Formats: sequence, structure tokens, C-alpha cells
Amino acid sequence: MEPMIPRSPLDDPEKAAHAWARYRRIMTYMLTVTVALVIASVILLYRSNGMVSVHFYIAAALGIGFTMLLASALMGLAFLSSGTGHDESVVNPLDDDHEL
Repeated sequence: MEPMIPRSPLDDPEKAAHAWARYRRIMTYMLTVTVALVIASVILLYRSNGMVSVHFYIAAALGIGFTMLLASALMGLAFLSSGTGHDESVVNPLDDDHEL
């Protein structure tokens, strides 16, 4: 007989709505931090290099912004998954006491 797969807490619409609202708050906060960091970075780059090329500043701003937002999104999803108990509902067939 196969073991029953546990249900994820995110299957409950109320818990899922709370978790996604928390994720959106985290992302809103991180968007604010990212915008401030990009502005500060462009100012520091301008002070140290002068007016090099507008493309340099655009590339730096996009690179810093994309990296910060991607890292924030992935870490936010890890927190969402762990904080809701979704990680515990995953069945790992390698957890059994079978020797390979």
C-alpha cells in the first residue's frame, strides 16, 4: 500500500491568501529598497567616473535592479514555502530507510 501524500497548507485558500499577501508585502518593501539602492549606486558611479556614457548608467541600474529583485523574489518564495509548512508536505522517496 502506497503512503498517502500529505496535503500542502497552501491548498487552504485562507492560508494561501495570507501567505501571498505576506509575499507581496515583502516584495513591495524590497522594491523600495532596490530603487533606493539603484539611485544611490548611480550617484556613486557618477561621482567616481563622471559622465562616461548614458548606456553605462542604464546598464548598471538595470543590472543592479534586476539582481536585487530576482534575489528578493527567490528568497521570498523560499520564506513563503518554509513559513507555511509547504516544505514538510513534500514526500521524498529517499527518506525511507532503504539502503542503496
